[in-house]
Order: sequence, then structure tokens, then C-alpha cells
Amino acid sequence: MTDGWNWRRPPAPHASGEPQQPPYGPPPESAFWSGGPADPWRDPYAASAVVLPPPPPVGGTPLDSAPDPDQPRRGFFPVLMICLVTALLAGAVGGTLGFVFAVRGGYAEGGGTQLGASGPNTPESTQRDPGSLAGVAERVLPSVVTVRVSGAIGSGFVVSTDGYVITNDHVVEGGDDGMSVSFSDGSTASAKLVGRDPESDVAVIKVAKNGLTPVALGNSDEIAVGDSVLAFGSPLALVNTVTYGIVSAVDRTIQAGESGGTTRYYAAIQTDAAVNQGNSGGPLVTASGQVIGVNSVIRSVGNSDTEAGNIGLAFAIPINQAKRVAEDIIDTGKARRTVIGAEVMTGEGAAGARLRKVETGGPAAAGGLRSGDIVTRLDGHPLEDGTDLIALVRKYAPGSVVAVEYRRGTKSASASVTLAADTN
Repeated sequence: MTDGWNWRRPPAPHASGEPQQPPYGPPPESAFWSGGPADPWRDPYAASAVVLPPPPPVGGTPLDSAPDPDQPRRGFFPVLMICLVTALLAGAVGGTLGFVFAVRGGYAEGGGTQLGASGPNTPESTQRDPGSLAGVAERVLPSVVTVRVSGAIGSGFVVSTDGYVITNDHVVEGGDDGMSVSFSDGSTASAKLVGRDPESDVAVIKVAKNGLTPVALGNSDEIAVGDSVLAFGSPLALVNTVTYGIVSAVDRTIQAGESGGTTRYYAAIQTDAAVNQGNSGGPLVTASGQVIGVNSVIRSVGNSDTEAGNIGLAFAIPINQAKRVAEDIIDTGKARRTVIGAEVMTGEGAAGARLRKVETGGPAAAGGLRSGDIVTRLDGHPLEDGTDLIALVRKYAPGSVVAVEYRRGTKSASASVTLAADTN
């Protein structure tokens, strides 16, 4: 019997009590019967298909869905450029901050242990104030020369743009040929002797070079004990050396010279600036940069010239005297020697300069002095020996008028004497 629905009767139970399977087996699986156990229209004899819901995600971020292979891909070049710029900016910022912290922490470039503290006002260059001692040295050094004569070394300084140089007579002695000079910049030039005055220990040479820078000459009569001075020269062949000291004394009478040679007299400027062999002929300069002396002689405890060295007793010829002698040599080829017109005795210890003989018609005779008189002061300077009188007289130019105090027997007197040039 049918009612429009295709009902299928269930199979009759088996004798064992189990339902019998249809003889034709289970019907084939159909897509219409895939609704699961809840489907009311499901064929009870069809094979079961259990559909489970997907398991919930266990921890972590859900995976992205697979990209669409048909979607256009973004190029890598913009990404690389962004990464590169970011890295460069980060490196620059990091390097700057690192340098700042390193400097503030006391570390110099290159790292490592750094000792000492930085000065608060470190100069950006080595230039000094022209009025400082370093500024004076920088200004004077180009005018100082090293004089080389027959293997010996001395010093000198330029006094004219066309190459005249003042030095010591004992520096150029025996060096008429083969003379040369070197400058602070390392350049060299040949030189020739213009003239020399052994008794004043002043000589002039001419350098074969033009356009030179001369030194500024000061007034040696205006210096005072305690003034700062710089000594320039080439001591012991150490060229371009500058030493510093003060004026220790003025009008220190010096008698110098080798045995059997010329005896030299001058009223020297004494200084404690370090002066050694090779400084001879170099300039003694004030703190303002003016030459006031020619370094010439040192006192030492050595027994010979090779053992002699600085002990803080150096002596320079006053520039007023050296300049006058140099001008005479350049203009006439010979220096004038200033005299008082009398012979004096030395080594007597008579607390003055005893006149052995007064020349008739000479300066001393014209001033009223006689043989046997003892000169005790010359222009206010006390005299202890005849050497003092000779040295002080030569300090002055011919024609100078000096005050003389003398003793005749038990009486003291004074006179004015006009000094003259030696006629020899």
C-alpha cells in the first residue's frame, strides 16, 4: 500500500533477535543524505557520517590566510630604502650621543685610559700674543743667524735689509774665507767679512742675500737690573735656541782675551740667561723685542774652554757700543776707539784707577788731571782698578763729556773730561 511516500518497512527480526540486513545491502551514499544524524529524513540504513565542528585554536595568534597568488606583489626596493635610511639615521644619532658621552666622561678618540684634566681655555692654535715672550721669540728668530767659520760655530743677527750682520770678533777670527750663515728657516747663504775690531770684540759680516728682516735695536743705557731678557743663538751647535733670564748687573767691567792675544775691555750687561759656547755674537733681547746687547763671554768653573759651561754668569756687549763700532766698520772699514788720554796702572788694588802717565794735550790733561792721580769715579760709576776705567771709557762715543772724581794725595777733586777718538 502506498500513500505517496516511499516508506520502506524495516526488516523482520532474525531468529537470533538481531535485525536482518536487507539482502541487497546498504544503499549507496548520496549527497542528499549528508546532513548528519539530526536529519529527520535520513535513511536509517544508510552509512553514518559524523561531521565534527573544527577544533578551537590552541594559544598563539591565528595564522593568516594564505595569500592570493593572483594578487599583485609589492616590490622590495622601497622596503630596502626605508631600512637603509632608518639604519643610517640611527647610526648617526647613536654615534653623536656616544661621542658626547665619551668626551664628557673623559675619554679621547680611540678610547683607553686618559690621565690629567683638560685646560678650560685650550687655544685652537699655537699662535701667541706678540707681546708675550713666545711672541717676541717668534718675531726675532728670523733675524738671528748661525755663523759657520772653518768648522766652528757662532751666532749673529741681521741689522740691515741688505745683509749686514753683527757678531763677535772672536767668532770670525781667522775666517776670511769659507764663511757661511744659516737662518731659522733652514736656508743658508755665503758671507764675507766686512771688518772687525778685536779690542771691542765686535765684527761685521755681509750675507749674500737681500730682503732680510733686521732686528729692532734698543737703548742699552736705559736697561735696569731685574729686566727680563732673552738670549738667542746656537749654543753647542743647537741652532735656534732661546733662553730666558734677567739683567743681573750693568756696567760689569770685563777684561777678556786669550793669553798672548788681544785684550778686550768693555762694560758688560750681566745676565743669568743660559749662554754657552756657540751663543757668542747672538743678540740679548728685552721682553719688548729690542736688542740691547751682544752675547760674548761667560764665566765658568771649567779649567778649559771645552769644559766651560753655563753657571748663570753671562756677559754681553752693550748694543750702543756695538752699534757705534759696527757703523764705523761699515762706513770707514775701521772702528774708532774712545780714549781718555792717559795710561793707567792695573792690579794695584788702590781703590781706584791710578794714572801712570797723562798725555800732553789729551782729554785728561785738558780736564786738569795729572800723572799719579787716582780716578775714583767716572760719570758716577765707582772704580776699583785701572781695568774699570778703560772698560767704562770705551763704552762712550768719542766727544762724550763725562764727570771724573779723583784723589790727589789726601785731597779729592772733580773735573769734566771730553773723551776723544784714538788717533792710531
